Amino acid sequence: MRKVTLVLTIFLLELVLQQQEALASNGGCVATSSCSSTDSQPQQVHISLAGQGYMRISWITSYKMATSVVEFGSKSGSYNEYIVGDSFSYHYYSYVSGKIHYVTIGPLTPDTTYYYRCGGSGSEYSFRTAPAAFPAEFVLVGGVGQTHRTKATLERISQRCYDAVIVAGGLAYADGHQSLWDSFGQLIEPYASQKPWMVTSSKHEVEGVCTVSKGPQPFKAFNARWLMPYHESGSASNLYYSFDVAGAHYIMLGSYADFDTSSAQYEWLKADLTSINRSKTPWVFVVVNTPWYTSSVAYKGEGESMRKAMENLLYTFRVDVVFSSRVNAYERFPRIYDNKQDACAPVYITLGDAGFKPNFEFEHGAPSTSLHRELTFGHGRLRIYDNNKAHFTWFRTEDDSDYGNPSDQVWLTNLMSSDKCADLCACKKFSCIKTHNDEL
Repeated sequence: MRKVTLVLTIFLLELVLQQQEALASNGGCVATSSCSSTDSQPQQVHISLAGQGYMRISWITSYKMATSVVEFGSKSGSYNEYIVGDSFSYHYYSYVSGKIHYVTIGPLTPDTTYYYRCGGSGSEYSFRTAPAAFPAEFVLVGGVGQTHRTKATLERISQRCYDAVIVAGGLAYADGHQSLWDSFGQLIEPYASQKPWMVTSSKHEVEGVCTVSKGPQPFKAFNARWLMPYHESGSASNLYYSFDVAGAHYIMLGSYADFDTSSAQYEWLKADLTSINRSKTPWVFVVVNTPWYTSSVAYKGEGESMRKAMENLLYTFRVDVVFSSRVNAYERFPRIYDNKQDACAPVYITLGDAGFKPNFEFEHGAPSTSLHRELTFGHGRLRIYDNNKAHFTWFRTEDDSDYGNPSDQVWLTNLMSSDKCADLCACKKFSCIKTHNDEL
């Protein structure tokens, strides 16, 4: 242990000397009268899953020569390991970002608390890795924004333990105003530095235009600030990827990336679904920004073309639930396929009102397939008990802190635990793995 600590100390001292030499030759500053000592302090720290047993840690510094290193260990204040990562910055018209650092640490032990420090100095942070098996619990949100309601929702979420936050799009609502990305990063740091945030993009993250010569590339800020495990899941784009937690497989789709049947995203989705071993990961969830089913007046039909392109794949491979955002409201549909109830189809849930909520209306009179809808702020929780049984609950932000009174809830049975749905599984031609668990 002493040898490891000595090596780490020497390494960090060498990095500091390298920074000072580089600054001297480039006119930089090292906490002198011309710059603040906080310039090299980590800001906007957040973490995300980066493949089985790995965690990616990201932060920003205004000091361009700051070191991309993370020290970590299983005891507070005692860091017996360190890993050096990558860093870069981006331009958006006249805006120049701070230095964005990415460090992937691991392999990590499941169900274990780790303490870490970014850049060789500053505050200590911690997180607990997810369990290797069920039970596991997830928070699901969309339309986060950065309002007083956002803060209230995040505080409410933090009142109970969970393993990861799944964001169905709608992060900073920057819409090209880059300073809003920075204020959003500061707002969520107390929460996102302790629990992994797994996100997908929305229309508000597109920002750029399609032709590079006319301006910034689309999703430039999103891709720079929120690097997700797309490489690790065989995807060619940060806009769609997948990951596993315990025995749950999450597929994050891109509503604003090409999705037709000849697209790279469609081919990746088919390959990803085909590769799932339902004996090891019995639960499969899809997260997409624009809902395929909604009774919202403003967004009804907006996700129709994506539904027509991809719904059959999700039905064929027996996806359990599809979560979406975009509509700043909550709405739950039953198991549904091609606009008709089907016992072997996914449940559809929209949860787009964590904090940012314009005045959108539902169409008059709920359709027969809309089981519950409300225009309130809130968040969802999905607790998976075992291979067969899970429980989804919706909590309003405005309600008191008693988690015993959700606004909406539903028990879920894994589709592949039903002999009927497994036997009808058309994905046999894709080597779909059938399970024979008892129904609840």
